Amino acid sequence: MSQNKLTGSALIVAAMLMGAAAYAQDSGMGPEGMARGAGPMFDFAAMDADKDGKVTKVEIEAFKAARFAEADTNKDGGLSPEEMSVAHDTMMAKRKADRAAEMFKRMDKDGNGLISQEEMPAPPRADKMFDRMDADKDGAISQAEFDAAKQKMQERMDKRGHHQGGHGKDGHGKDGHGRDHGGAGN
Repeated sequence: MSQNKLTGSALIVAAMLMGAAAYAQDSGMGPEGMARGAGPMFDFAAMDADKDGKVTKVEIEAFKAARFAEADTNKDGGLSPEEMSVAHDTMMAKRKADRAAEMFKRMDKDGNGLISQEEMPAPPRADKMFDRMDADKDGAISQAEFDAAKQKMQERMDKRGHHQGGHGKDGHGKDGHGRDHGGAGN
């Protein structure tokens, strides 16, 4: 594992183990935000050991200690790079599974435990995208039209800073230089 990846993993796991709950508390994030959408680092129910609907400093410290003990698989009182990597991977897998479960719950409109084709959401602007790719307007997309659309998209992404060491837009339709590019999805 490279030093940068190791340092990144160390920081993430350290935040998870030592400061996540305190960060959530200090940032003003309420219990709803900690339990929903913030992922396993901010699991209000897990921190609320006595289930009284409140989290005390003692409960936060106990939560941090339990998370550390969980990550310290060889029980030597310290975290090795491998233990930190495994803890990080475990946390990310739980976050992914939680998000998938929430998405499934929203999509399963009839509650039968299966997603039917009718329950699958339509891709946004799929018809418009198809029409844009169908350059000769013959009702079909050729390999050449597909490749041209793909190239055009790559050029747009590169122009906005994607794949150049950054993430382009800041999530609010602006690139890293404050220029507005019409919203986070455009």
